[in-house]
Amino acid sequence: MNPFYLWGIDLFSNTQTKTILGVKTGLLLIFVLLLISNSVQCQLDWGIEVKPKIGLLIGKRAVVGDLPRAHPFAGEVSFVIHTKGEKLWHKHYVYPTVGVTAFAASVGNNNVLGNFYGSYGFIEFPFVKEAHYQFTGKIGSGLAYTSHVYDPLIDPKNSVVSAHVNALICFGLQNRFVFDRHQIILGIDLTHCSNGSYKVPNIGINMPYISLGYGYRFRKSEVLTKHHSVLPYRKILWGLTGIISSNDNYPTGQNHAPVYALSGFARYFFRPKVGAEMALDVNSEQLTLRYKPEISKTQLDIIQVGVYAGYLLPLDRFHFVLGMGVNVRDKYKPESLFYHRIGMRYYLDNGIHLNVVLRSNWAKANYTEWGIGYTFNYRNKNGKRKEG
Repeated sequence: MNPFYLWGIDLFSNTQTKTILGVKTGLLLIFVLLLISNSVQCQLDWGIEVKPKIGLLIGKRAVVGDLPRAHPFAGEVSFVIHTKGEKLWHKHYVYPTVGVTAFAASVGNNNVLGNFYGSYGFIEFPFVKEAHYQFTGKIGSGLAYTSHVYDPLIDPKNSVVSAHVNALICFGLQNRFVFDRHQIILGIDLTHCSNGSYKVPNIGINMPYISLGYGYRFRKSEVLTKHHSVLPYRKILWGLTGIISSNDNYPTGQNHAPVYALSGFARYFFRPKVGAEMALDVNSEQLTLRYKPEISKTQLDIIQVGVYAGYLLPLDRFHFVLGMGVNVRDKYKPESLFYHRIGMRYYLDNGIHLNVVLRSNWAKANYTEWGIGYTFNYRNKNGKRKEG
């Protein structure tokens, strides 16, 4: 067994695998950089934060109930940038903070689960922002490496992680007590690591933490003049998104199977912070051909059709996505009737958007949607982008 995997991909197996690895890693890193570059364009108003954390390892009791031997401990060091009005959406979200965090953690059983090391980009929204107190919400995503993975011979008890490098997602709430350039930070968060069902087993690591940290702001600047928004408000936008992915299922040891999908969408932005979308999803999971192998199936048989509705949180060109759909055609029903999406998109000037979204069935990951799409009415008859 080769020692490194990315979402379950062997780094050293063949040229095709290396290409897929590079594409997936590059896309995720590009999204993190786009989020940060979408937030700041001039001299940085920046700071450093250090945060020790203690937590729990949680999950399905039948799987992880006997694994924890101690409380997970973690440490984070963050480089933070305070937005100050370079973009109009900064004002709408009360001048949030963006940044990059280096993360290291034990997960309560070093012999079976090892340690996790990673990094993620984040944005932190102020819900309450006073002179000496802030209450904020944090969303972050990135990558995490673990030293131990499932192996039927070497590590059979590790039924939660099968890839050395996994996606990392963090959601948190923080109380910030501000003393000029200094901050004391009291927070809670949930950190999740998994490979998006590229390789099984993939129960994933779920760690709720409490933390007490310190932050220092090196530079403080005045709020700048706001720029115009690129979002066309109160206008229905429609287009298509093409999606490709792959996933795995039990029993372990099988080859991964590709996923192909096409989504026709209509999107509408009501206000600077509120958008919604409807979509008709058509997808083909080749893994379904293995479902009940005694039944003969064709490519037409395994096509699923779903109707989806979602909420959009726009940050100018960068959008967070959260929604739920229902399969109206699913002949073999290998998964739940309902499916869910959580992820992010980035929009270019020419109407093209990039898509990295996790599709799941409730709490069970199905696959990661790597996509590229086009909005057909993004430009008017003169070839200019339509403004709201």
